[in-house]
Amino acid sequence: MAEIGRFLNYLQVEKGLSANTILSYRRDLAKFREFALAGKLTLAEIDRRHVRAFMARLYGQGLNARSVARHLVSLRGFFKFLQIIGAVSGNPSTEVDSPQISQKLPRFLAIGEVDTLLDKTQTSTPLGLRDKAMIELLYATGMRVSELVGSRIEDFDRNLGILRCAGKGGKERVIPVGKSALSAVEAYLRLARQELGGGKPSPFLFVNHRGGKLSRVGFWKILGGYARAAGLSGRLTPHVMRHSFATHLLERGADLRSIQLMLGHSDISTTQIYTHVLKERLKQVYQAHHPRA
Repeated sequence: MAEIGRFLNYLQVEKGLSANTILSYRRDLAKFREFALAGKLTLAEIDRRHVRAFMARLYGQGLNARSVARHLVSLRGFFKFLQIIGAVSGNPSTEVDSPQISQKLPRFLAIGEVDTLLDKTQTSTPLGLRDKAMIELLYATGMRVSELVGSRIEDFDRNLGILRCAGKGGKERVIPVGKSALSAVEAYLRLARQELGGGKPSPFLFVNHRGGKLSRVGFWKILGGYARAAGLSGRLTPHVMRHSFATHLLERGADLRSIQLMLGHSDISTTQIYTHVLKERLKQVYQAHHPRA
């Protein structure tokens, strides 16, 4: 379907969505394309029965409700675009209910675990200084990993103590940076960055050992290595650090709207998951310490 290519181009050029988001749409719609071709269906012939059959096929392939719901969102966006360009008259995907998704509370680290993690960074080496700066900044700002590795030198203002961040859809936000992270980033810039890659010029704040841009996968591996060294249970991902940032702020009295702005959530309902985390934490404290719990 050439229309899928047009839709993906629309998402990139008109909507300004990130490469990772567009890749997700591409994968979802590729599966739908296979389904439609197998049934010899044209776009104009597809109705809600076919959408439901497609969802049933996804369940049959072992996908969970959350993944199936994401495919349905992709379909809704695709058919909405088809309506705009006049390729179809209706959107059959809007006539299908989204799967019920059980709310899974995000995993986060305790404050002591964050301290243990940071203690494992070796600041006696350029790479150690870089790693400490990245982990400190990730925890201090709640940035997404793509935002972290995509940060540029000019985005960091050490005098104002802020970091300008280009988030999803190219939306820019300004995030305050705490003293500990500021100190770590300044030490990295002063003592390590020029040495990494032999002083090769780069616009990016954080560079690899060759002086090039550090990849998302590269940072995942770095963070995982420090987590193992710190003896942390469970898989530590950049998103767990993001959840830790938000949860610790909320625990100390930050309002939900401020956390929403710092995380770059377009809808506050996305941020409200952390209120459930806090409620669950309070329950655990009560059960552990109240004499009649």
